[in-house]
Amino acid sequence: MTDSHAHLDACDDAASVLVERARGDGITRIVTIGTDIDSCRAALEIAEAQDGVHAALGIHPHQAGGADAGRMDELRELLAHPKAVAVGETGLDTVRQHATLDEQRRLLEEHLELAAELSLPVVIHNREADDHMATALASFSGPVVLHCFSSPDLLPEAVERRYFVSFAGNVTYPNAVALRDAATAVARDRILVETDSPYLTPQPRRGTPNEPANVVHTIRALAQARGESVEELAAATHANAAAVFSLP
Repeated sequence: MTDSHAHLDACDDAASVLVERARGDGITRIVTIGTDIDSCRAALEIAEAQDGVHAALGIHPHQAGGADAGRMDELRELLAHPKAVAVGETGLDTVRQHATLDEQRRLLEEHLELAAELSLPVVIHNREADDHMATALASFSGPVVLHCFSSPDLLPEAVERRYFVSFAGNVTYPNAVALRDAATAVARDRILVETDSPYLTPQPRRGTPNEPANVVHTIRALAQARGESVEELAAATHANAAAVFSLP
């Protein structure tokens, strides 16, 4: 299995401990995420040290009004690392507006240009910015991963454009009926699973910090919603992660 989105550098336990526990539950690949330049460097250090860990590197929209938004040349250099497999996370967030929407849009466009230049997929953070996001992505022809999908209104566009749609632990919550319904509409070759560790702990483990081993709970909830076996969905999401991130 693959945890397609985790913040290993933000977890309390050491990355080596988290990776070992995940392996014990059958998770053999993890994509750890950089959200600013320092975090990107930390993600690469973890990926270098841990077999099966790769890194997606970007500057989070929360940082769009800060100094890191002007460090795209450094990000480009970091993305040359052989364990860097995607640009992001990047995107738009109108819920926690740590930066203006215009600042976020400019930073997102720079990430999209960089992903196109380097022929890498882009990992998208989208919170209540569906229309703006659809417009921003309209001219981008590379692979798109909608991380921690929580925008059912964006689903028709995502399905039509063949985006990869990644579900996190919040799909397991009792009130997440719309998310589980959305999961049934995603093609088997476009669905991914993630933990977003240490955030969004799935229902069976609520009250504890999230970690990659918990991705099994998300797979179970999705499999039940989709009427598939856990084994089939685990294999499909593992293959999809390999395809979009060019993983062995």
